[in-house]
Amino acid sequence: MNTGQKMLDSAQALIKKTAEKMNLDSEMIKRLVEPEYVHEFSFKVKMDNGKDKIFKGWRIQHNSALGPYKGGIRFHPETVREEVQALATLMSIKCAVAGLPYGGGKGGVAVDPKTLSKAELERLSREYVKKIAHFVGEDIDVPAPDVNTNSEIISWMIDEYQKIKGYKSLATFTGKPVSMGGSLGRTEATGRGGLFVLQALIKKIIASTPNFFDAMGTPTPLKRKKIGVSANLEEKVPSLENITIAVQGFGNVGYYFAKLAEKEGFKIVAVSDSKGGVYVKDGLSVEKTMECKKEKGMVAGCYCKGSVCDIKYGRTISNEELLELPVDILVPAALENVINEKNMNKIKAKIILEMANGPLIEEAYEYLSKKGVIIIPDVLANAGGVTVSYLEWVQNKAGFYWSEEEVNSKLKVMMERAFEAIWEKSVSRKIPLKEAAFEVAIERIVKAMV
Repeated sequence: MNTGQKMLDSAQALIKKTAEKMNLDSEMIKRLVEPEYVHEFSFKVKMDNGKDKIFKGWRIQHNSALGPYKGGIRFHPETVREEVQALATLMSIKCAVAGLPYGGGKGGVAVDPKTLSKAELERLSREYVKKIAHFVGEDIDVPAPDVNTNSEIISWMIDEYQKIKGYKSLATFTGKPVSMGGSLGRTEATGRGGLFVLQALIKKIIASTPNFFDAMGTPTPLKRKKIGVSANLEEKVPSLENITIAVQGFGNVGYYFAKLAEKEGFKIVAVSDSKGGVYVKDGLSVEKTMECKKEKGMVAGCYCKGSVCDIKYGRTISNEELLELPVDILVPAALENVINEKNMNKIKAKIILEMANGPLIEEAYEYLSKKGVIIIPDVLANAGGVTVSYLEWVQNKAGFYWSEEEVNSKLKVMMERAFEAIWEKSVSRKIPLKEAAFEVAIERIVKAMV
């Protein structure tokens, strides 16, 4: 069984399990699980050597009860239909969890973009759009970047789409360059949204269980400190100094989460990329570590504190070791299934913030939940990206644009509102946050179905 099929089976099983507990009938469950449209196609791209090459592509539109389909387009050599369908399904849940007027969709091309020249990549992007142009649109299906795609690729796509349609339609794609109608704050949005949810959770924990972190051996006593985002958004809340965080994955999401969390007073003690990581017990400098990574080509060896990098500050660790560190909060922000049956009994963190999609297998989720670990599910934790995509779409449709500060402020309100609904469901039903998130999402989708 390929990983895409496993992902699809897992996503469908979660929806079925939740829907059955909600006493929904079999026909409604079928409607929640099955996609409304599956677009699968082949298309040719002229390569730099003058020869044509055939590529396989997909756009899967899962559910439109709440609004237009929404979801990214990924370019990856291992992309398969089942993976795209699983991700489209989870986008329906994620958009409903975030309270957005969107359904779920996803697109993909089976290609390794690293093997293409820039000209070939642009031609591939434009040929893909030719295949999907007749069933996407600002009120139908709104694609965005995903794995191995970015604002430049989206700029080619929307340019091609507008050529085909013969009119301007900026709101059909999000994740565009700011110069083409993209939103300020989009680059940091996923990491920032995860931080907002984490801060909201910590407020709830400390209000209900003041010694939650003390019980873990966190050395700093309970005190009042600022946990805000910027000067005008700060508010006094009860928290702890030196809450320790380890972040697996130092790409866009992990880096911005770590950078913003450090700025808010959290202690980032470990980060890693695909080649390994570093552990700095007294807390590392996120920006200096990123500077070092760019110079070295990897995080390993970047023992950076303040403005200095020196081996005396820390040690090199593997990605596996990072997951097992004695930290307060673990943030898997890279790959799926990294916390599994092999390492779940070695996890020491009391909070796991799922910034990656599906970083815990079901068995590990069940095991750690029973142990009292609080797991903030991916459908909530990493919804900041799609939320700012929604804000971009709104700005495009209105022809009116907000400052980055205004975008961040709106993101904060929306992420906190989404968290509050899930927390209330979790407390009232005495169920974990993940189950609560799926219940909230399914309730909203079913209510909108006709």
